Amino acid sequence: MLKKDDCTLSHSVYEKIRREAKRILIESNAIGRFPTPVADIMDVAKVEVVDDNILDEGFLSKIRKKAGRALKKAISVTLGVLDVKGRFVFVDKTVHAVRQTFIKIHEAGHFIMAWQRKLYSIVEDCEKTISTEIEDHFDREANVFTSEVLFQLDTFSEEAENHGFGIQVPIRLSKKYGASIYASIRRYVSKNWRACAVLVLDPPELMAGCGFKAGLRRVVYSDKFIEVFGKINWPEQYTPDDEIGSMVPVGGRRMSAPREIGLKNDNGELCECIAEAFTQTYQVFILIHAVKTLKPGYCICVLTVS
Repeated sequence: MLKKDDCTLSHSVYEKIRREAKRILIESNAIGRFPTPVADIMDVAKVEVVDDNILDEGFLSKIRKKAGRALKKAISVTLGVLDVKGRFVFVDKTVHAVRQTFIKIHEAGHFIMAWQRKLYSIVEDCEKTISTEIEDHFDREANVFTSEVLFQLDTFSEEAENHGFGIQVPIRLSKKYGASIYASIRRYVSKNWRACAVLVLDPPELMAGCGFKAGLRRVVYSDKFIEVFGKINWPEQYTPDDEIGSMVPVGGRRMSAPREIGLKNDNGELCECIAEAFTQTYQVFILIHAVKTLKPGYCICVLTVS
C-alpha cells in the first residue's frame, strides 16, 4: 500500500520550524561542519543523550508512571525517549548508527520547539512515529526539524548542484552529512528545482512464473514534477515485465544504468524522461526526471502519442 509522506505541513508551520533549525545550527556553529555535529547541537539545546542502552520494559514502565497523563506513548517498539523535565534523551543502541543520529535530533526537536515541549513530560518514539508516512502533526514537525538540521538548511541542496544530476549524488553526500541514503535521496528530490520524482519500492520478492514482484512503498516529488505531471497514479506492484520493474537491480546488483522512459503530462502528452535505479537492500529507489525543465508557457514534450 502506498504510504503518505510527511512533507505536507503548511508553509507558515514549515517556516516556523526552519527558523528554529537555523537558530540551533548557528548557536552550535554547525553550518559547514561535516558530518553534522549532533553532539554540539545537543549541547546547545541542553539535552543530554544517555549512553546506556536501558530502553527495556522495566525502564519504560517506570518512566511512563512518572509521566502520568503527560505521556506520548510509542505505537510499537520504542526507539527513542525524551524526558522533557530531566532533559534526557534515551536511544535504542541496537539500531544502525545513522538511524540513531536521526532519532537523537528528532527527540531534541520535540524539546527545542517550545510549543511542543509544553505538551508532554515524556515523549516516546517508535518506527511509526519517526517514519515519513506518519499522520501525527506533532511527529511530522519533529521529522521536518530533523531534516532541516541534518542537511543544514540549504547547504546539502546547494552542494548537490555542484554535481551532475543523478542518483549517485545524494548517495555520496549521505556519508558526508551523516544521513541515511533514504533520507538523502528524499531531500535531494523534494528540494530539487528540476521536474523529478523518486519511487521507493519494497525489496523484490521472488515469485513463481514472473521472476519477482516489488510493491510501491511511497513516492517523493519535486514541486516542478507535480507542476508538469501532477501526482501520477502509479501501479502498486512492479515485475520484470513492466518498464519500471525491469529496472529493479537483482542478482546482487546495486544499480541499473539510466534509460529513457516516457511519462504523460497533465495534458496527456508523452514526455521524455530518464530513469535509473539503486538499492541498498532495504528499499529500491527509482529516480525519474524530465529531460527538460519547464519554463512558464513551454512544454517539455518531445514525443507524440499516436
